[in-house]
Amino acid sequence: MPDIPLVPALWQFPAHPASVGRARRAVAQALPRGLRPCLTDDLGLLTSELVTNAIRHGTSQQDERVELVLWPADGHYWLAVSDPGTAAPAHPGADGETGRGLLIVDRLAAAWAVRPRPLHGTSVVAGLPLHRDG
Repeated sequence: MPDIPLVPALWQFPAHPASVGRARRAVAQALPRGLRPCLTDDLGLLTSELVTNAIRHGTSQQDERVELVLWPADGHYWLAVSDPGTAAPAHPGADGETGRGLLIVDRLAAAWAVRPRPLHGTSVVAGLPLHRDG
């Protein structure tokens, strides 16, 4: 009989700046206690950057929602942040004043990608390894 995988944690937050802190706390509390010391800071930073980008660039009205999904797989904790927008996040240019959060995502995540949602919207998925090499 196959092992039954963990059910991913799922949250929806209003497209409001106050949701960034709520999302970060929700993700930290969802981690198993033994993994909190090694993942909370980096996963919190990823959550903050991706939720902020989703609210700023992927929503146009405050009644819209930003969705987060967190799950472990293949030696990583994966975070997907989704919004109803269709624009892909853009890296900053050399003189860019926005988009620097993606540089943080690049630095922290083992892998990340932008994926269209089946009906509408966009998801950014990023993974943090459970064990980091010194």
